[in-house]
Amino acid sequence: MYAILDIETTGGKYNEEGITEIAIYRFDGQQVTDQFISLVNPEKEIQPFVVKLTGINNKMLRTAPKFYEVAKRIVEITEDCTLVAHNAQFDYRILKTEFRRLGFDYMRKTLCTVELSKKLMPEQPSHSLGKLVRSLGIPVSDRHRANGDAQATLKLFKVLLEKDRSKSIITDMVRTASTGILSPRLLDIVEQLPPETGVYYIHNDDGQVIYIGKSNNLKKRVNQRFTGHSRRSRAIQKEVRAVTYEKTGNELIASLKEYAEVLSNKPRYNKSKRKRPKRFAFQLETDDRGFYHISIHPLKRGIPSYGIFNSFFEASNHLRYITEEFELCLKLNGLSESRGSCSAYPDGFCHGACAEKELPETYNQRVMAALNRYGIGENSFVLSLKGRTVDEKAVIFVKDGKLQGYGYANLNFQVDNTRILKSILAPLPATDEAHYIIESYLRKNKSYKLVSALSE
Repeated sequence: MYAILDIETTGGKYNEEGITEIAIYRFDGQQVTDQFISLVNPEKEIQPFVVKLTGINNKMLRTAPKFYEVAKRIVEITEDCTLVAHNAQFDYRILKTEFRRLGFDYMRKTLCTVELSKKLMPEQPSHSLGKLVRSLGIPVSDRHRANGDAQATLKLFKVLLEKDRSKSIITDMVRTASTGILSPRLLDIVEQLPPETGVYYIHNDDGQVIYIGKSNNLKKRVNQRFTGHSRRSRAIQKEVRAVTYEKTGNELIASLKEYAEVLSNKPRYNKSKRKRPKRFAFQLETDDRGFYHISIHPLKRGIPSYGIFNSFFEASNHLRYITEEFELCLKLNGLSESRGSCSAYPDGFCHGACAEKELPETYNQRVMAALNRYGIGENSFVLSLKGRTVDEKAVIFVKDGKLQGYGYANLNFQVDNTRILKSILAPLPATDEAHYIIESYLRKNKSYKLVSALSE
């Protein structure tokens, strides 16, 4: 017996959502034998984007029953059933959370039509509910409402049952009642974690760190680790005794800390880094007229380079980007094979270095500005980023092209003065990997301030 389920929620922080609407169809594999559809008063405000998506607003729910008033009906209609939903882990988690607030341990097996459709219909370009039912010609009304989506899921499930001729896939997909749901011990651990950016450390009974990870939502990420199905996740779930964490305030320091601490601690369940493919970097060359040329070469120690990239393709894409942003010459940077001036010169995007219309001194200044904007090179600077609190700054210090470390400061003079800055730094390894993490962040983000002039 199956219970086809769809839930609409208020949105909001993870594990703090409330149910606004629920629809359940009890299905015996042939026909619907019972159904339950109801709005639910979540006793909290609905997020504006959810109102826009579903059309359900706070006014509609004022007279709707609260969850405790419909809980018994939900238990009865799903009794001895496998819950079936599109992204079943979400709907089941929401139900578990609501019942847990009532002091009731709600346990059901689950079946996810997203996972089933990927197995049975791998040729589909998308496995979202809307696109799947459209591609299958299934008529749907009231999308993003519980009843409409539950009916769509029911019709999709009937198609999947037909396609699963051997029934082996459905058998494999059925999860035991504990799968995807935390035991009380793990639940207690997760509840103590904040939904903030940082690094987490999983400890065993001896207090040893067996896994280190990072996330911009520690609570959500550890919850996923504790409900994962991979061999590594299950092994961690058996050994975990406690989880500690450190907030970082931003993803860059979280990435650097995770890398550095995995490197030094070598936790058992962190995968050892495979040998990375050959990396590439920008190198600076000067022609006989005195103009700088940016070229791409394999990264080699001892050769001055600007920027580290995981592939030639990544380096080439970034070279085109900074050539356009800083109005450099396509031809001088090897991006044009034109015999005369490059194609950007007539359009005004190149200032004419290729046509001897610009002095090397002015052109080379823009080249260095482009390289220093996104790369470490041999420069000294401080990156100022979001801290762990409103009145705090996070800083990363690079001196003469070498990463020194990171720290947190509350006052500007702590950032501007090198001597004071060094005293608040926690060290980080100045490796190619660490430099790549920083430069990759600089290329993808704008949420930082660069402080280049430092006093002693």
